[in-house]
Amino acid sequence: MSERSLQEPTILLLTALADAPKHGYALMQEVDTISSGRVRLRTGTLYGALDRLLQQGLIRIDSEEVVDGRMRRTYALSDNGREVLEAEAERLQATAEEARRRLSAGRQRARIQGQGAGA
Repeated sequence: MSERSLQEPTILLLTALADAPKHGYALMQEVDTISSGRVRLRTGTLYGALDRLLQQGLIRIDSEEVVDGRMRRTYALSDNGREVLEAEAERLQATAEEARRRLSAGRQRARIQGQGAGA
């Protein structure tokens, strides 16, 4: 996997699998919950993403069973997927911390400039 940052749907899928294996429908629900409804994966998009993540070695098939005459796969985060998600979480946290630092500095600068204008 390259050093490129992950797209939000990928981060959400990996995050959804970080605590326990899940099947497709549960993943759709988890992504919706984690994103507070901002990201809703459609079935085709979900399974396309899962196939891509399987090929990249970020997830693995945990189990397969037949439910109501249909195959149900349960997916789990692979060791590599866990490492990639951890690195991405650290990158996002560092970016958020820098954004907060700069916002705080900007507010301070605006206050100082505002005080100087009234003097």
